[in-house]
Amino acid sequence: MKTLRALAALLSYPTAGLVEALDEIDDVLRREGIVPDVERTRLDRLIFELRTGDLYDLQERYGLLFDRTRALSLHLFEHVHGESRDRGQAMVDLLKLYEEGGYTPIASELPDYLPLFLEYASTRAPREAIALIGQPANVIAALGERLAKRQSAYGAVTAALLAIAKAKLDDATLAVLRA
Repeated sequence: MKTLRALAALLSYPTAGLVEALDEIDDVLRREGIVPDVERTRLDRLIFELRTGDLYDLQERYGLLFDRTRALSLHLFEHVHGESRDRGQAMVDLLKLYEEGGYTPIASELPDYLPLFLEYASTRAPREAIALIGQPANVIAALGERLAKRQSAYGAVTAALLAIAKAKLDDATLAVLRA
């Protein structure tokens, strides 16, 4: 599922390389066609912003959004475990999952970094990939809600992931994450 790799790239820190790859990312999204039209239209807005924006402005906005706002952290376990010891064990377990799947992360990010998680999922068979991205669906939904409140185009990626996963969200878990 190259779409997951494309979505991971769109959630990554904006670089000149990312901007150069936008045509390829757009092509993958269109060719695979697994993102529903409504979410695809929203992704087009994000791609347009990345394609036409000043790179330094894009980087500054990204940093302010994801790096300085804990509620918008792209580290999945941050939302579930915070700084507790449970987060460390969850990281070890996730890294073990990657290794057992024959995936060796080359990024310098922690294993729970959403773009890295999507990269791993993209290496799996489609059913397994969909099941994988459905596991943190409540975290992805809460993140999407927070991005929507800020009217961020990055919310398109979370919406696309939820549409692909078709996961059932848990109201109680979402309430905890919202709090």
